[in-house]
Amino acid sequence: MPSVEEIRSASLAALMRAGVSREDAETQLSLLMEAELRGIASHGMLRLPRVIDRIANGVTSPVAKGRGEWRGEALLDVDGEQGLGPVVASRALDLICERARRTGIAAAAIRNCDHLGMLAWYAEQVAGKGQVLIAFTVSEALVHPWGGRQALLGTNPIAIGVPAEPAPFVFDMATSLVSMGKIHDHANRGAAIPEGWALDADGNATTDATAAKSGAIAPFGGAKGYALGLAFELLVTSLAASAIGRDVRGTLDATHPCNKGDLFIVLEPAHGASHVVAGFMDEIRQSSPIDPDAPVRIPGDRAQSTRARRIDQDIALPGEVWQRILTLAGQTRPYVVQGDF
Repeated sequence: MPSVEEIRSASLAALMRAGVSREDAETQLSLLMEAELRGIASHGMLRLPRVIDRIANGVTSPVAKGRGEWRGEALLDVDGEQGLGPVVASRALDLICERARRTGIAAAAIRNCDHLGMLAWYAEQVAGKGQVLIAFTVSEALVHPWGGRQALLGTNPIAIGVPAEPAPFVFDMATSLVSMGKIHDHANRGAAIPEGWALDADGNATTDATAAKSGAIAPFGGAKGYALGLAFELLVTSLAASAIGRDVRGTLDATHPCNKGDLFIVLEPAHGASHVVAGFMDEIRQSSPIDPDAPVRIPGDRAQSTRARRIDQDIALPGEVWQRILTLAGQTRPYVVQGDF
């Protein structure tokens, strides 16, 4: 298994070899590595080869950072110019965070930029600097409406970051029962998916991850999750002037320009509120659990525990993903695949 530093080194070389500047490569890699370290393999290093394939196929720009125009005092309209998602989004966030210091609230509506990746990464950075972030993004049509058999909506995640000490509150979830990235991760490992996660291409329930890739994911929470996912997609599309429904492309393939929308809203919290937030989170964590061996957690606690455990360990990347990264980096040293990887 490769070490964290081996993965960083090879991945950075692969991105720079594809024409990405060192600064932007580090931004993209930071996002992917954080997902991997937190145990979110669906948004981790398995996505790097696709990012580079998209650059090679001319549907992603390795140099674009996006172009923004203020639509009023506090809404930034951003054309991502097909740039890397974390690069375009980070630049937009810098602008609206600065603006929100003065106006109290500012938003960025983004279109035409690549997959944003794990939204928690953005929420943690903004909240860690003392501001509140609400983030939305849209995906290709992967989710069936409640009572339906066909994929018509995106997974449409939302993330919220709220300042607190010593660490902010960070919440990140899709409005689908699972992400399509998790379906792909199961398919890559040859693992079955649980019942209820997805339908196959014919609209029938399946536990075959490969069949689910061409089918539809269930909305979380039944009709309520479906309604939230629909509301988020309409909200983002109305502000970003981006594609919607089955017209969205480019979040899961290497051949189509990415045309989904993204929305970031930054707000200035009330003075001293972070202490109240931190105190309440501690109260929740210290509350009596149903199972004495399973303490009550705050969203994000498990991911942070996983990160702390993995940061000094080797990471069990799927062998084919690691070999592909080495090839893209132009490295030919042998790597012995161990166990199931």
